[in-house]
Amino acid sequence: MINEVIKKNGVTYGITLGIILALITATIYAIDLKLFVSGWIGGLSFVIYLVVGILLLIKTKKEIGFFSFKDAFTTFFITTIIAVAISTLFSIVLFNVIDPEAKNTILDLLVKYMAETLQKFGTPASAINEALAKMKESNPFSTLEQLKALVFSIVGYSILGLILAAFFKSKTTQE
Repeated sequence: MINEVIKKNGVTYGITLGIILALITATIYAIDLKLFVSGWIGGLSFVIYLVVGILLLIKTKKEIGFFSFKDAFTTFFITTIIAVAISTLFSIVLFNVIDPEAKNTILDLLVKYMAETLQKFGTPASAINEALAKMKESNPFSTLEQLKALVFSIVGYSILGLILAAFFKSKTTQE
């Protein structure tokens, strides 16, 4: 049975973080679609995720006292599931219901960015053309692809959660 504090904090922080991530997406959408291909936006989102995760674990540890590795990871995992689900649901609605044309614009921007990046690294033209053709065939904003990305996000953030849980767990008297 999951501790009520762990559940409450995981859900509260998950909803908060999910809304923050959705607001970041909405803000980028409103300001300039070119920001979707900006690396610093992804970095900013990761930093926000990390800070919220740390605050969550500090608060939960203070509230329950002894904080096992399992408790710490469970708290972070609940938050991750909820936050990533809210963020993904918002993106699915935005790019498949509200403005389906935006995903085509962003895909064009991604293809252009990828071509420039590959050229900077001296990639042969044939390899660049092949990579760009594969990108054009894909639809990263389709519901299915976003659900696949959801799974990868959960896995990636779970690894972060394992690291943070190891750091925030309470020390036992035997250690």
